[in-house]
Amino acid sequence: MIYKGILILSWVYIVFGMIGIFRFKNMYARLLTSSKIDTVAALTIIIAMIIKSGISLLSLRLLLIMIFIMITNPVNNHIIARSAYLNGINIKDEIKK
Repeated sequence: MIYKGILILSWVYIVFGMIGIFRFKNMYARLLTSSKIDTVAALTIIIAMIIKSGISLLSLRLLLIMIFIMITNPVNNHIIARSAYLNGINIKDEIKK
């Protein structure tokens, strides 16, 4: 029963993040919001699956996936933001639009 509440919480994260993506005009702010949605929602969904499966080999695999997501998602979004900056999308130009 607890895992259902955590799944609902992950959907709340997703909905508020989607609202944030549509409200921000800056590409970098949108990227920050989307990275938070991606990381936090995925982690809460995996935590709910770990609680649902109990202590087993599956929960160990899910824990390893969770660690992988915690490492790779911020690096991925940093690479996207750096690529946008190096291709000429400046923060100040984005704010003026």
